[in-house]
Amino acid sequence: MAGVQPPPLRSLDDFLLSSARFAVPDVRDLDRWNNRMINNLLYYQSNYFLSALSFLLLVGYFQPIQMFVGMMVVTALFLGFVWAAENKAPIRRFRRNHPLLAVLAILLASYLFILVLGGVVVFLFGIASPVLMVLVHSSMRLRNLKNKLENKLESIGLKRTPMGLLLEALGQEQEAGS
Repeated sequence: MAGVQPPPLRSLDDFLLSSARFAVPDVRDLDRWNNRMINNLLYYQSNYFLSALSFLLLVGYFQPIQMFVGMMVVTALFLGFVWAAENKAPIRRFRRNHPLLAVLAILLASYLFILVLGGVVVFLFGIASPVLMVLVHSSMRLRNLKNKLENKLESIGLKRTPMGLLLEALGQEQEAGS
């Protein structure tokens, strides 16, 4: 992660207000739409991160218990999935040697999940809403000259940003900057 630097916050005028230009993307040209989204994700990544964090904090302020419980349940399920994926043989042996305990553990986990489902819904709403907002904005925001220049610097490797690394990990780096 050496050399990774977050880009500056873009002005509100550039991000949303008077100088911002928006248009519905052409759904028949998926490559162009994808290119627009990737370039906007790279250019406005600090604004997107701040917007998503603000929304998550706002949801957490109004529903702190449900947000915390939901975050813990989602984290636990994720860690459980990772653990199970890493240790398939012991789980299979346990299930084979202690079928009653395995069924009881599954039932207990299901009950707890259902019990805290309200918290999970609050947490997922806190995450899903900002992600939807980011995707809609990056789809509809038309690029400007400064946006194109910044993305060119990212694509040739002169600048490394967190969003650039994320898009690279998702296999979208070849389209960035084009």
